[in-house]
Amino acid sequence: MRKKDRHELIKQIISENPIRNQNELMDYLQQFHVSATQATISRDIRDLKIVKTIDDTGKPRFELFQDHQVPTEDDDIKRLIRMTNEVIVKVDTVQFMTIVSTLPDNAHLLASVLDDLSSELIVATMASFDTIIIISRAPEDAAQVATFLQDPTSTSIFN
Repeated sequence: MRKKDRHELIKQIISENPIRNQNELMDYLQQFHVSATQATISRDIRDLKIVKTIDDTGKPRFELFQDHQVPTEDDDIKRLIRMTNEVIVKVDTVQFMTIVSTLPDNAHLLASVLDDLSSELIVATMASFDTIIIISRAPEDAAQVATFLQDPTSTSIFN
């Protein structure tokens, strides 16, 4: 199956079923006779901007983050603001680094959005399952990044 077709099928599966993890998604894909590796599914999740949220029952669930029109920088900033409100659990600074805790399986997506927007205050990001380390040049820069992530409507770190 072509990547584009697999992406469409994944979007359909996510919208119609309470998918809680990658293994469940792979099981649904197999029902449609689609075989994919865990690495491929991870890339598809990132490409489709699928996030893990908490549903009405308090359990995690995959959701499509946005419709996939060609985003402008303003759209990316709005998406980032929405993400900070939805997925950030805690923000802290340690010298020239900002440590961001997110809901499980959302750190890589948030880091990707920060990288795409490119702020002079951010030198690099490193993301794991639920943590992002944002490296800045100076403690003052890290403090500005943390302030933005805690309340993105109060200030902007992007020019």
